[in-house]
Amino acid sequence: MITQPHHRRSIRLPGYDYTAAGAYFITICTQGRECLFGQVVDGEMRLNAPGEIVRAEWEKSAALRAEIELGPYAVMPNHFHAIVVIADDGRGTARRAPTARRAPTTVEQFGKPVAGSVPTIVRAFKSAVTRQINLVRQTPGAAVWQRNYYEHIIRNESSYENIAAYILNNPRQWEVDRLFKAG
Repeated sequence: MITQPHHRRSIRLPGYDYTAAGAYFITICTQGRECLFGQVVDGEMRLNAPGEIVRAEWEKSAALRAEIELGPYAVMPNHFHAIVVIADDGRGTARRAPTARRAPTTVEQFGKPVAGSVPTIVRAFKSAVTRQINLVRQTPGAAVWQRNYYEHIIRNESSYENIAAYILNNPRQWEVDRLFKAG
């Protein structure tokens, strides 16, 4: 019996240049949607030690990468929402809607990171958080995040503002959030 190799299907927009200047909304969920980063109390997120690691590593992302700016973000009990802005001219125009363009040299493929791309930024963030949390918990090699993440290209100012409001209000909406998991 010959078995076919498993091919992962990308959820990225085919042919899109994820290094393009603009704003991107990302959501990353914990493995098994485990409430790992703290809890929401009276509509306010209270981070525990792993949640503080997530916050610190995200804020460190902009310090490490001159091409990005951080928009609003929220560390939730079992997921993380953020807007990341890839800026023009190193640290330029924020909130600029990207235009879809084909750029074969900057389109990431599995196993081939592209510096400054959204997938590479997310991969580095997830890796740093996982490494730090596993050190604290003394659980080397344990999964912290689900394998992939959700990403949305923000195409205009109105969409940016709506998503920013959603992120900032997420703790107050926790019990009606589709990612809510009691416990």
